[in-house]
Amino acid sequence: MRSYLFVLPLIYLFLTACSNGNDLNIDDEPSDENKNSTYNNPVVPTSLPDPTIIKAADGYFYLYATEDVHNTPILRSDNLTDWKLLGTAFTNETRPNWEPNGGIWAPDINYINEKYVLYYSLSVWGGGNTCGIGVATATKPEGPFTDHGKLFRSNEIGVHNSIDPFYIEEDGKKYLFWGSFFGIYSQELNDDGLSIKPATTRQVAGTAFEAVYIHKKDGNYYLFASVGSCCEGANSSYRTVVGRSENLFGPYVNKNGEPMLENHYEVLIEGNDKFVGTGHNSEIITDDKGSDWIFYHSYLRQNPNRGRVLVMDQVHWVNGWPEITGQSPSTENSLPVFE
Repeated sequence: MRSYLFVLPLIYLFLTACSNGNDLNIDDEPSDENKNSTYNNPVVPTSLPDPTIIKAADGYFYLYATEDVHNTPILRSDNLTDWKLLGTAFTNETRPNWEPNGGIWAPDINYINEKYVLYYSLSVWGGGNTCGIGVATATKPEGPFTDHGKLFRSNEIGVHNSIDPFYIEEDGKKYLFWGSFFGIYSQELNDDGLSIKPATTRQVAGTAFEAVYIHKKDGNYYLFASVGSCCEGANSSYRTVVGRSENLFGPYVNKNGEPMLENHYEVLIEGNDKFVGTGHNSEIITDDKGSDWIFYHSYLRQNPNRGRVLVMDQVHWVNGWPEITGQSPSTENSLPVFE
């Protein structure tokens, strides 16, 4: 998703990192009797928009985000709640440069062919015709990442505002989904995951959406996306929404059977008294107890200058649909279980 670079959150993030050995902790610690069983939101009270997460071979979770931290921040955790800033995916010398002055937005991390593969958007604000999606690889989740350049630009693929990539494999084939308010599209990739197969583009959802993520569960596919304005502080209208299909490429529909191709959806997460602008969710992570967890970003309604902080909530499955308790961010929640 598109992003301005927030100076205040950036300064705060590095001050926080330096003050406690790079551990990024929550604002409000739970009481002594609860601190071993609960966590507070935001999980990280500094700007980490558009999170993507992977559990690596070393057993740690790694999280990447839009570069409010220049060159794309990388964080690590063993429990999803205590995060350490490791560094960045790129340096000033190695960062992608095929879109001059472009920001690296909305990364998507994967493990493909024994490499960590990071798809990313590269764009300037308002550059919907020349922005596009590129790819970088590393042998370790903490990098360093080597950029392989662009997969395509908007004006090359014929989809305006081509950002927000998401990778998925199905029946031995590799696909990239993407899009931002001009349709959600899919594209088949070659076996290396580093290049596209021509003439394989298809539309799967309408023009209300961006920040696609697809989750497969019990024979159904769930297309998560975001609607509304992402980046207007306390005035942001961003919400996380979802539709369901029996096929990877749709049709995705809401509970009434109305198609996402016609911009219908179910609301999963929206703001409340504390949080506003809740969107661009991560992959769903399952803990050792079998509970599902999802990250997304949000502004703090009373302190939007923090930027889009990192929030985590449990996903409950009710009658074949994902739900977040209260349909909005929690303030305090039980910890994920990792043995």
